[in-house]
Amino acid sequence: MEWNPYKVIIRPVDTEKSRIISNLGQYTFMVGRESNKTEVALAVTDIFDVDVVRVRVINQAPKFGHWGRKRVRRRVGYKKAIVTLASGQTIEAFEGV
Repeated sequence: MEWNPYKVIIRPVDTEKSRIISNLGQYTFMVGRESNKTEVALAVTDIFDVDVVRVRVINQAPKFGHWGRKRVRRRVGYKKAIVTLASGQTIEAFEGV
């Protein structure tokens, strides 16, 4: 089976905090559940052609909430990665978002 970087990086995370840390050269992505730090670094390097310095991975637990009076809805858990780039490098796809 051939390695595909687009199966490791699912989508970027666009929140207020991710916009603030993007000014520091850190970008947040939602990644596949079975991917690790090395795969995330290689995928970001292949897709955006930048040098990755550090990768932090966070497993977000599923959340339970109430919907209606007694029904309970479960939001699925996911994995996200915060990628730090080398100084002076940016990802143009995130500029102006």
